[in-house]
Amino acid sequence: MTAAAERERPVVAALYREALPPRLSEIEQLAEVRLTKADGLAEALDGADVLYQWHSFSPALRENWDAASSLQWVHVSAAGVSQLLFDELIRSDVTYTNSRGVLSRAIAEFALGFVLDMAKDSQGSFRLQQQQRWQHRVTRKIQGQSALVVGTGSIGREIARLFRAVGMEVSGAGRTSRTGDADFGRIYSSQDLASTVHDYDYVVLAAPLTAETRGLVNADVLAAMKPSARLINVGRGELVDTEALTEALASGSIAGAALDVVHPEPLPEGHALWSIENVIITPHMSGDTEDYLDDLSKLFVDNLRRYCKGQPLLNVVDKNLGFVSVS
Repeated sequence: MTAAAERERPVVAALYREALPPRLSEIEQLAEVRLTKADGLAEALDGADVLYQWHSFSPALRENWDAASSLQWVHVSAAGVSQLLFDELIRSDVTYTNSRGVLSRAIAEFALGFVLDMAKDSQGSFRLQQQQRWQHRVTRKIQGQSALVVGTGSIGREIARLFRAVGMEVSGAGRTSRTGDADFGRIYSSQDLASTVHDYDYVVLAAPLTAETRGLVNADVLAAMKPSARLINVGRGELVDTEALTEALASGSIAGAALDVVHPEPLPEGHALWSIENVIITPHMSGDTEDYLDDLSKLFVDNLRRYCKGQPLLNVVDKNLGFVSVS
């Protein structure tokens, strides 16, 4: 147990942008809390044991690292943390935790919603409704359709379970290939996507953004997909080569895409993806349900209790990998 963990009331610097984090009274029962925005972080970090990064994507810690000499633990209210890690933090002894798992079910539901939307042509029905046209069509079943889920962490596994529950056949792609996985059955190496994707009706991206996954879905992977296949991205926009995806969709090389994340983000006005009819775009909202902020804060409170008791923390990030490594 560290000295900070033995203290009855550790000092927590809570970085926020506009709204304060929920469950603040519970945090204050456990710790001395210093609420701060980015411009006051250096002062708040002086003597602080913990940084609660409620403003999840702020670069303020990197900018004020010299003030974090007593810092022992950082918790971020997001699952993807690749853009927040920097060399000094990675090399340090500071424990880094994220919010892995909190939003996984909601994101999986969103991914399933995309599948249903595309299979049942909801967008086409809406366009016809706007035109007041009664036009009968046939749609596709999703039972028996195949999906390759790229990313075998918490989100990918929730996606696999939901897809299987509606009768889809699901495989995974991750860092290493293996068989006999409880959720995916077969997991392929994500570095072999170009030789794997041709068998699948849906390719679903739920991987973290790392040096290895950036641009993972490139022109070669898109060209290897079935012409009837569809790409779904609920991971990170930079997993995909946007220019190559735009060309594949415009040419009909693949049948469609549903994108909750894009690169660049937000997608600029006038970008070609906005006007391609077989594309669904949502503004990075797949995990944001009505109660998600409270759920995120609850995880921190639970972890803070563990910290105060000297117990192992949940969701410890492997800072060299950029995500929580689960064996």
